[in-house]
Amino acid sequence: MASTYLFTSESVTEGHPDKVCDQISDAILDALLTQDPKARVAVECAASTGLVLVMGEVSSQATVDVQAIARRVITDIGYCGESGGGFDANSCSILTAINKQSPDIAGGVSVALEKRSKLSSDAMDAVGAGDQGMMFGFACNETPELMPMPISVAHRIARRLSEVRKNKTLPYLRPDGKTQVTIEYKDGVPVRVDSIVISTQHDPQIDSLTDNAEIQQRLTADLKAYVVMPVFNDLSIAPDKDTRYLINPSGRFVVGGPHGDSGLTGRKIIVDTYGGTGRHGGGSFSGKDPTKVDRSAAYAGRYVAKNIVASGLASRCEIQVAYAIGVARPVSINVTTFGTGKISDEEITKLVQKNFDLRPAAIIANFELQNLPAKNKGKFYEKVAAYGHFGRPDLNLPWENTDRAKQLKGALAETTSA
Repeated sequence: MASTYLFTSESVTEGHPDKVCDQISDAILDALLTQDPKARVAVECAASTGLVLVMGEVSSQATVDVQAIARRVITDIGYCGESGGGFDANSCSILTAINKQSPDIAGGVSVALEKRSKLSSDAMDAVGAGDQGMMFGFACNETPELMPMPISVAHRIARRLSEVRKNKTLPYLRPDGKTQVTIEYKDGVPVRVDSIVISTQHDPQIDSLTDNAEIQQRLTADLKAYVVMPVFNDLSIAPDKDTRYLINPSGRFVVGGPHGDSGLTGRKIIVDTYGGTGRHGGGSFSGKDPTKVDRSAAYAGRYVAKNIVASGLASRCEIQVAYAIGVARPVSINVTTFGTGKISDEEITKLVQKNFDLRPAAIIANFELQNLPAKNKGKFYEKVAAYGHFGRPDLNLPWENTDRAKQLKGALAETTSA
């Protein structure tokens, strides 16, 4: 008997108050790593009406202008003058409260337990994990970028909202916005778009329209035509006559961004990852240098899972990696393929352990995580701080490569022929 169910994921635009904070945090990280690739950074932001607070820990020889960076990011997002809707890059106060990294943490990261205890002479055992915790990576074959369909579509719509605002296709839009997509599944396969929810900030008046009902009607027509439909060009499904649209369902949305709601770095971790599909270890990404395994190991987990799916070993894959602070080697690695694996999950886990080095130093080196800002003209992590850290066909992300798929396919052939 067929199993049918609905699954929903959400995304937010770059003007969402939490994403404003994520982008400021990662822009500061970019600036520090550009000057000093070995910088230890853990920077968070809070934003509210007329105020941005930048706080955290930084140990680095680099010198950056935190206020200038924050104002530039806010300006790029679109919060200036009247279009800011009450939050203005040029007039908001920016306070800083940044200290050095704890020497207790620094000691365990700079010289891992394996080195301190003289258990290893391997250079990749030199760097310990920046904290304990577990990280998850996920991939599936629902979209070309091997992401779950609901979060992929939600991100595409959110990115498109920003595009049509900035290129003046829909010039009355403002930076803040949220999207939500519900996909109907049949036997684990996405078969139709059940509903699409969009809440977008807008000017008080759209052309000559001032009546709220007329504004909502105009928004619905414009967003269907210029935002929603273009994102389905390369997907296997599209909205149909029964798809439900809820455009600004609360009505008027003029006051938004940090003026309408406070923002905080790291508060959109499900938006940043897989939209609720699979599990999450709880750690956020933005503002953290690559020695923090919350970030780097999550990227590595995505890389492993994506290569497993790309190789044909499974059509759906989740990997968990766990670490202890100051220790280089993971304390556990576990792969789950939800019954889609060509071989057992235990055998795939062994293949991962044999073919992927998940020590922090190896992850940093393989993806060049400390050098990416300098290689991208000082702006890399800021770009992934909005619209998801995974998938992202618009960006060239090293953890999205499937360059190990052929190797895994060969390992599968050896395993099945043995």
